[in-house]
Amino acid sequence: MSSRNCLVTGGAGYVGSVVAAHLVEAGHRVTVLDDLSTGHRDAVPDGARFVEGRVQDAARHVDGSYDAVLHFAAFSQVGESVARPDAYWRNNVGGTLELLAAMRDAGVRTLVFSSTAATYGEPESVPLTEDAPTAPTNPYGATKLAVDHMIAGECAAHGLAAVSLRYFNVAGAYGRYGERHTHETHLIPLVLGVALGEREAINVYGEDYPTPDGTCVRDYIHVADLAEAHLLALGAARPGEHLVCNLGNGNGFSVREVVETARKVTGHPVPEVAAPRRAGDPAVLVASAARAHELLGWRPRRPDLAGIVEDAWAFARRDGHAG
Repeated sequence: MSSRNCLVTGGAGYVGSVVAAHLVEAGHRVTVLDDLSTGHRDAVPDGARFVEGRVQDAARHVDGSYDAVLHFAAFSQVGESVARPDAYWRNNVGGTLELLAAMRDAGVRTLVFSSTAATYGEPESVPLTEDAPTAPTNPYGATKLAVDHMIAGECAAHGLAAVSLRYFNVAGAYGRYGERHTHETHLIPLVLGVALGEREAINVYGEDYPTPDGTCVRDYIHVADLAEAHLLALGAARPGEHLVCNLGNGNGFSVREVVETARKVTGHPVPEVAAPRRAGDPAVLVASAARAHELLGWRPRRPDLAGIVEDAWAFARRDGHAG
């Protein structure tokens, strides 16, 4: 794929920064647009231009010099979305509406969108395919699904070339780019926080699920594999078409398997505390990424759970950001 001039919204966040780094390494010109509300200035890769700003003000920042936009600027905490749904609709949906209008006005006709498995809600069967029913169980998933519908309409009406990538559980790190949220909710960084002494124990929510060890099973994907899919999606986008692809490893690991892997990787005890099930937590959530394999030519190259945890642990120890 020839070099492109790319705008990466939310490119100072976890996934956005790793994708921006891969774009720079592949020879693309990259501008990161981020308001730093949840991102970090030092996560902007060397070689990328940084613009501090909100995606809601996209008309100020999007011009005809860009060939493509990769859109990560969104609020993404499920619990927060339940408590503050208005903020999520305003930011995730309203911000994307402004972005699509700015792209249309500037003649920027390629978009790769950071979507989520939360659009599906509680699955009727696994592995999940893209034609599974979409029934989000929280405002976060609902806003992401609304944006997918907006993008589909933009493609049909105005010839946008777009790919939505629905992630499952993103984890790991890529060199100096890793996961560091102010309010961490993801299992692997929480477990590593226990190993670092930042927490006393890890809560295990539910031990009586119909799974081999009674704990929830989730599909974990390495953040670098995810980034590679975005670059492939840039080349796969076709005018007037909205392609939706799941991204996952296609197999799952239980909460207890993640905890035990962290013990082995870190060499630290990770005490567990049994806790009640959380409402809306399905027993098993695993992706079928067959469409991404077929249409993007993408396959995860780092599917091993130990490798994912090792990379996250190296980042956490060096930067002290676990949790």
